[in-house]
Amino acid sequence: MGNIVSLVGTPNVGKSTLFNRLTQSKEAIVDSVAGVTRDRNYGKSDWGGFEFSVIDTGGYVVGSDDIFEHEIRKQVSFAIEESDVILFLVDGREGLTPLDQDVAIMLRKNKKPFFLVVNKIDSSSNYYDYTEFYSLGFDNVFPISAISGSGTGDLLDEVVKHFKVEEEQKEDQLPKITIVGKPNVGKSSIVNTFLGKEQQIVTPLAGTTRDSTYTRYNSFGFDFYLVDTAGLRKKGKVEENLEFYSVMRAVRAIENSDVCILMCDASTGFDAQDVNIFSLAARNRKGIVIVMNKWDLVEKETKTMKEYEEVIREKIAPFKDVPIIFTSVLTKQRIFKVLETAVAVHNNRSRRISTSELNEKLLEIIQKTPPPVVKDKVVRIKYVTQLPTYFPAFAFFCNMPQYVRENYTRFLENRIRELWDFSGCPIEIYFRKK
Repeated sequence: MGNIVSLVGTPNVGKSTLFNRLTQSKEAIVDSVAGVTRDRNYGKSDWGGFEFSVIDTGGYVVGSDDIFEHEIRKQVSFAIEESDVILFLVDGREGLTPLDQDVAIMLRKNKKPFFLVVNKIDSSSNYYDYTEFYSLGFDNVFPISAISGSGTGDLLDEVVKHFKVEEEQKEDQLPKITIVGKPNVGKSSIVNTFLGKEQQIVTPLAGTTRDSTYTRYNSFGFDFYLVDTAGLRKKGKVEENLEFYSVMRAVRAIENSDVCILMCDASTGFDAQDVNIFSLAARNRKGIVIVMNKWDLVEKETKTMKEYEEVIREKIAPFKDVPIIFTSVLTKQRIFKVLETAVAVHNNRSRRISTSELNEKLLEIIQKTPPPVVKDKVVRIKYVTQLPTYFPAFAFFCNMPQYVRENYTRFLENRIRELWDFSGCPIEIYFRKK
């Protein structure tokens, strides 16, 4: 399970700048897709051997000035509930504000670890400006400059000390499957259909968080844990900013799982928010099954299902090798297939290919189609091996890895998918110097 760090604070204190610094080598959750705004509010970062998620709550604040403060307070409250560590940013140039004091009161009432981060301490001339914020009564006060990065290393050294470390489940390697999606797409209904009261056996697992339960499903030849999080079955309130709350709940659910069943509403189509949640799961290298629920409400012609699939695969490109199932929870149509496919994706994610088989099949392909010459540099790939990771990852050893381009990486990934079944699983490819 990954840890979640939330950045909270008033507008214009530098949350987005710090977010960009923490995630500078990581991609945001949505790549450039037609009709989809690139989302910079969620990213991955790592420090001291810990990989963690970063949420910029400020990026989600919307509305006119008169509801601005109310929205900030609401989102800070939610971030406290859902995060593992909170970074409370304030503006060292502007000084302490009444709204800063309000946020501080909210944080002080809770037991979640948090750090007071005084941003915009950019030079020696204003270095001691941060001492004003000690009046809030906090011990963990860190002066930083998000723009230059000054002070961020010391901050992160302390942050990672508060991360939860999940114990290895050596004796229990059952798949952990979670259902994610926008509000009102049928998540609760399909959970109840899967479980039924007679199968509802809740099994506690070491290292799980207080707001996650793992329900053992052991029927009809299946055996896995269905991950349920605090937000999974909550209905979003009408006045909530649904994108912020559904994405943040999805982050927690995705972090706790091996395979994500992404439920969507077939009657409204696969939209930008569905793409966002899909990309969250892919970025976390989780197995993915797309389920288009409410298929019974769609007026169908002969080619409708195929046309739907084509539209979805265009939107999730370049990661197109994902099972798509059209269901109706109401009529129980293809419900069994959802379970069957989710377990199959977990098996694909765990698939191991021997080094000898990889080299026998891939080196022949590489010999016929070698990496393109770049700046008169000829890249020669010597051998390939699968890495011992919890997701499919392959290392190609070559003389000049820096000259391998993205299109060739994509070519190799496609060849791997043609040769072995990794459907539903993101694949990572690395090039190493030999």
